[in-house]
Amino acid sequence: MVLLRQLLGDVLRRLRIRQGRTLREVSASARVSLGYLSEVERGRKEASSELLAAICAALDTPLSQVFREVSDNFSLAELQNEPALGAPREPGLRVPVAVPDARPVDSDIRKAVGDVTDMVPV
Repeated sequence: MVLLRQLLGDVLRRLRIRQGRTLREVSASARVSLGYLSEVERGRKEASSELLAAICAALDTPLSQVFREVSDNFSLAELQNEPALGAPREPGLRVPVAVPDARPVDSDIRKAVGDVTDMVPV
């Protein structure tokens, strides 16, 4: 199961490491406790928008760039058929097929059904 907080933490960690900065440096600059920042990077704590803004400012990276990377990673997970956020798929519904301008001649036409499946790729 892919969680957004895990993807977000991974992106923040990669950005920090690319910059060659320590958790201590970023936490001091963002004014966030070292332990909390560590938990956010591990995907164990959900960061508020204010906290994310402070971390991104400390990393000199726009929040939109962080979200873009998270979105790309989320898309990759979906393409690999990993259930995102553990959301169950709804089963397909069976509905009668509409036949324009058709008059029922016998009971077979009324029994005709088609499958409507979930249109969202998973």
